[in-house]
Parts: sequence; C-alpha cells; structure tokens
Amino acid sequence: MNNQSYIRRKTAKQTRYDAADTAFIRSHEQHPNNGEERPFKNIDGKFTFIANFSKGLRHNKRGEVEFDSYKSLLKAIGSTNPDDFENIVLGGERKLVNPQAGIAYDLEGPDSGSLRIRPAPKMDSAETAGEMVEDYWMALARDVSFSEYQGNPIIDDAIAELSGLSDFRGPKIGGNVTADTIFRGNTKGDLRGPILSQFLLLGSNQPQYNINQNEGLLKYGTLLIDHKQTTVKPNIDYMTNEDDWLNIQNGLKVDDLQNADPTRRFIRNLRDLATYVHFDALYQAYLNAALYLLASQSPKDIGNPYNDSKTQEGFGAFGGPHILSLVTEVATRALKAVWFQKWFVHRRLRPEEFGGRVHFHKTSDAKYPIHSDILDSEALIQTEAKFSSYFLPQAFPEGGPTHPAYGAGHATVAGACVTILKAWFDESAIIENPVEPNNDGTQLVSHSGCDTLTVGDELDKLAANISLGRNAGGVHYRTDYTESIGLGESIAIGILEEQKLTFNENHSFSLIKFDGTGITI
Repeated sequence: MNNQSYIRRKTAKQTRYDAADTAFIRSHEQHPNNGEERPFKNIDGKFTFIANFSKGLRHNKRGEVEFDSYKSLLKAIGSTNPDDFENIVLGGERKLVNPQAGIAYDLEGPDSGSLRIRPAPKMDSAETAGEMVEDYWMALARDVSFSEYQGNPIIDDAIAELSGLSDFRGPKIGGNVTADTIFRGNTKGDLRGPILSQFLLLGSNQPQYNINQNEGLLKYGTLLIDHKQTTVKPNIDYMTNEDDWLNIQNGLKVDDLQNADPTRRFIRNLRDLATYVHFDALYQAYLNAALYLLASQSPKDIGNPYNDSKTQEGFGAFGGPHILSLVTEVATRALKAVWFQKWFVHRRLRPEEFGGRVHFHKTSDAKYPIHSDILDSEALIQTEAKFSSYFLPQAFPEGGPTHPAYGAGHATVAGACVTILKAWFDESAIIENPVEPNNDGTQLVSHSGCDTLTVGDELDKLAANISLGRNAGGVHYRTDYTESIGLGESIAIGILEEQKLTFNENHSFSLIKFDGTGITI
C-alpha cells in the first residue's frame, strides 16, 4: 500500500471516530413518563390499564385491556428479548407495529435513546381534554372546505368552544381561536396565507415541457407528479358503534381504503388531508418540496460553498443529488427515535381508545378520570346527535395503527425532513402568487389574502399540515405534533453536525428552528 492510500485510510478511520465522538458528547436524556401506567380496578373488580395504548391486545366488552395481555407487552418491553416480543398475547389478526425498532442503534445522528420529549399530558388533565375536543371538532368538520371556514356553522361552533376551554394550546389571535387559526400549526408561518402549504399544491413552472405551476404538476425526471390525489367520498366515518369499535381494538383486520372518490382532487378539506397522510410514503411531501425548490431554482442557504464558485457546481456534494437523498435519509433515523418514545417510554393511548373511555363513561357505570372540558363539551353533544354514540369518529376504516400515539411518526419525520430543507435552502426566499384549492378541489385559484409567502414559513406549514392531518383522521393529539417535530429537528441537526466532518468544502448550514430561534452548523 502506498503512502497516500495509507494516509487516506487513516483519515477515513479518524473521521468515523470524530463523528462518534461528536455523538458521544451529546447528553443522554432521562425519559420520564406521566406516571399513569398503573393498574386500574374496573367495575368488574378486575385490574386493567386505562390510560395506555393497548390496541391489538385482548380487551373486555368495554375495551379495557385484559391484565395478562398487557403484562405480556410490558414483559417484552422490559426484557427486550426478541422471544418475549413473539409471546405478546394479541386479541386478533393485526400485529403490533415494530416495537423493536425503538431500540435499534444507528451509525449516524443522535442515538434513538438519547433524546426526549416531555411526558404526555395526563388522561384527566385539561390539556388532554382540549386536545380531544379539537379532535372531535376536526372529525365533525372533515367535509368543510378550507375556503368556506369563514362563517361556517360547524367551524363557528368549534371556534367558540376551543376559545373557551381551560387549556387549549392551539394558535390564537388576541387570546381566541379564529377561522384563520383553527386546525393550524403553532409556528408563525402557519398563520400566514392559506391553511395548506404551497408545497402540497404548486408544481414545476417549465414552459418548455408545457408545465404550468398552477396545474400542480411536479417534474420528476421525465415523469410528472400530480398534486391531485385519490381521496374518499364525504360523510363516511368509522368506528362509531360499540361492536365496530371493540372489534378494531381487538385487532380485527379491515380494508384500509373504502369508498374512493372517482374524481381526483387537490386537498380541499380535512378528509382529503387525512387521506393523504393515510397512504403517503412518509417522506414524499418533503421530497416533492425539494423537487419544487430545485426546479424553481430557489436560492440555496448562504453557507452553500458553490453559491459563488467561479469554476465548480455542486452535485454529489451540495448539489441536487445530495439534497434529494439527504431529505429522505433522515426519515428512518427519525422513526427509530420516536419508536423508542412510543414503546419504551410513554405508551400513550390513541384518541380512538380515549373516545371509547368517554363513550362508556357517558353510557355505562364505568367511571374514568376524564376532565369535564371534554365530558360536557358541545363537540361531544354534536357527535352523539350525529352518530348516536360518543366514540371519536375515525376517517380510516381500521382506525389508528397498532403502535402508541406519542410521539407521532409522521410528525417526527416531518420535523427531520423539513429541518433538512430549511438548512439547505434560503428560508427568506419568496414564493409569489400563492394558490389554494377551489371549494371542490378540482382547480387551484389565487389566494387573495396575501401576495407573498416565504420558503421557511411554508416548510413549517408543511410539517404542520402532514402532522395535523393525522389528527384530522382521528389518530393523534396536538401534542403528538408539537413535541415530535422538535424531536425530528434534533435528529436532523445531529446528522448535519456529523456529516459536516466528511466534506472538503468550506460550508455551513443555517436555519430557523420551530421555536423561532436561529442556529448555524
């Protein structure tokens, strides 16, 4: 081996050591949960667990998990022995989704067990009640077009109730929820322009290919990706009676797409958004955003080394192929981190499970620790009037997936992927002439509320749309979004810190975090 090859070999090894040291010096957080995972004596005199995720396990007639079934899950979680996971006592055909992913190690970025999110709000808290009231209103408002929120009776009722709750933490103006803040994310960008991010609507603008960006077509090589989607018919909701709800809790398998709408549409309401996040490849919205930003030649971050080069352009490093792979590379690492939180820390019950607690609390002798803000809510009154039950109506036939609610996979991936895009592109760059879907989602029309939006704001909004779209389906809470995007952000920043060691170019990445603070890597 010649001297040059040996030096390269040693340097490559040292770079790996340096990246490992960068990861090692990060703090390894403690992981407190909310303390609610304890046996609860039900009205039959038997012990169960009522505040924790148990979908897919065995349940009694009120959907309370059988003690031995839940203990078999805890045994596997405690031992991490693969054989114990194979011996979890299930209630039906549906399998639990990949709990062991939460204890996988990774060779890049923060370790999945090193980061934390705050303990989930307790079952009897006003914050949880506020989140559930919002979920019920989202279910009731699924078929209201975004363009018709102003003055719509359902939206007006939701605004009035959410504004008056003890502890609702969605965005407000002057202390009140409004038609311009309802069901939106918590960053400043979420409150500018249409409720839907431009990255879920706009296409490439390339006349040579007869592509107009208002047609919503993205150029993907020689293919075109259409932002119009296959959605579902209106006014069809699931798991609103005791038999259907209980069968799903016990793991009944059902088709995950029913009642498809024959007309493809732009996302125009919460049902369409929920359908998008029901079937998306987890990173597809962010890959599409990257394709749009590249095709529109959106300015890159000031730290890109090839912005002002006279002799070079980026490609495998700091060019198109780099960002297109990097924006997807963070997804599985984000999933490992949030799967650790889901299975090995919090095990928070899904909103559909909470809705079962509400229903049986209201209709039987079962009494659970539930805050009056949800039990006495107008949202619950209107739900019962429409469905003759108090279950949280689900947009998906199978309800939520068979893994715990907190944190959220979609939201953590959103936080990671959007952070990469904000680090790569100039967040202050302007997206002119914003659009929104018309009432039936068949066309894009100009948005008259503002003339310009920024890349950074619309990326933050994209993360919120995808995350809260899952809430619109009935499968997540607002804190699943607010806490998880920060978790994903930390994963992405850690990966950028470690990758920085591998490049020859003088470079940096700068971005505005979800909490509004700026950083440079």
